[in-house]
Amino acid sequence: MKTDDFKNSAQRFVLEEYFSGKTRAWGLLEDRFGTVRRQFVVDIDGKWDGNELTLNEDFIFADGEKSNRVWRIRKLADGSYEGRANDVLGVATGIVGGNALHWRYVLDLEIFKGRTMAVQLDDWMILQPHGVLMNRARMSKFGIELGQITISFSKISE
Repeated sequence: MKTDDFKNSAQRFVLEEYFSGKTRAWGLLEDRFGTVRRQFVVDIDGKWDGNELTLNEDFIFADGEKSNRVWRIRKLADGSYEGRANDVLGVATGIVGGNALHWRYVLDLEIFKGRTMAVQLDDWMILQPHGVLMNRARMSKFGIELGQITISFSKISE
């Protein structure tokens, strides 16, 4: 897919507008064979200061594990985005087209008790009617797909 495939969408996805305020998401991680390995809920508190979007993400996994990720995302002059987070190696890059955002980054994924592995994420967020945001991320290492993450986001009324 390319972001140009979405340019004629009636809806427009504006990352900093969508994630300003409170958002909740429900997700699952499947391995490369399609077996669901993890399920989670994430509460997101977003703040846009006119230059930078800060997303404070609190994850609760079905097994009771909790984690936190803080994204700092900037909108660039050409309309693209770059972001950094505590467990992201280097810089994430994103391009919007219509109702879709294509987001790529390398995640330092914990695989077992403090051991981590750098994995590539190829992430697509697509805004649906009624403010539902669908997210599909393909996770790979050395070009081999390891799994897929599926997330559904919804705004929380304040």
